[in-house]
Amino acid sequence: MPPQPPARDVAPTVQRLRLRYAKRGRLRFSSHRDFQRALERALRRARVPMAYSAGFSPHPKISYANSAATGVASEAEYVELGVSQECDPEAVCRALDEALPPGLDVLEMVVARTPDFAQRLEASLWRVELPGVREEQASAAVAALMAASEVMVERMTKNGLRTFDARGAVIHATCAAGSSGDEPCAILTMVVRNGTPSVRPDDVLSALHSVAELVPPIPPRVTRLAQGPLDAAGAVVLDPLEPDRAAGS
Repeated sequence: MPPQPPARDVAPTVQRLRLRYAKRGRLRFSSHRDFQRALERALRRARVPMAYSAGFSPHPKISYANSAATGVASEAEYVELGVSQECDPEAVCRALDEALPPGLDVLEMVVARTPDFAQRLEASLWRVELPGVREEQASAAVAALMAASEVMVERMTKNGLRTFDARGAVIHATCAAGSSGDEPCAILTMVVRNGTPSVRPDDVLSALHSVAELVPPIPPRVTRLAQGPLDAAGAVVLDPLEPDRAAGS
């Protein structure tokens, strides 16, 4: 007979909580695994009554959705927690935020009342600061990208070099003038559809290099401002937690 897991009393999940958190400042360089460890420690310090899986190695019931890459700041990262007793989401939000290091900030939490949350994360709204790039230079490159039917880019993945179309995922993109000290700094704002393969901001920058030879002289600063479902026109990213709030009202 195959080995059986030891008998344990495992509290069932009685409530699911969905939270939005931010990665800011130097904490944008934390990896997904770094955040996992920090979150699990914070849950213990905040005494959140977590539900655990069964089996040989029980682990807290935590689900992560479409995390941003290491080095990317974000105002819209999402996690779902399974807890073993009903909790006040506002109280858990405050306690968890206090237990996490500054820069990993819990922004809001709701009771999960609707299914298929991950499927609601259709697209992301990105802000890309391009120090050393003039606005007119960036605008011309974006116009060339949006005029193209497809722009193939390459990225090394854990399964090897992969080639895919970066243009097809870009729904909308605009440029504005900013400043970075005495240097010009174009601000690229874009809505990018989340899909498979996931098209990241660095893929879009590779596409801009391909169509217009745009090469920022200084590494860009990337922030995800929002992610969620698209509106009826397919251009605006909506709040993915709103259906849960509406179901509880």
